[in-house]
Amino acid sequence: MSTTTIRLPPDLKERIARAAERAGTTAHSFILEAIAEKAEQEDRRGEFQNTAERRYAEIVASGKTVPWTEMRRYLERRLTSNKIARPKPRTRAR
Repeated sequence: MSTTTIRLPPDLKERIARAAERAGTTAHSFILEAIAEKAEQEDRRGEFQNTAERRYAEIVASGKTVPWTEMRRYLERRLTSNKIARPKPRTRAR
């Protein structure tokens, strides 16, 4: 484990101390948990972005999509019925 120094403004340090006390933990643990949560959030955001870029590349390569009106109708029907066929992707209009 390594050491990193973080300089906190006094008002933030006080807020962290109060929040940690309410949470029943130490300020140190509270800060570590907050940093871990933020890192996890950024990891998920990166994964989401990578998935979106990959899917968009697939759309561009195939030229096929499902129009929003069809997808919306499918999703609305899916809420009320388990057996509904997925809409078929088709070449988009240019």
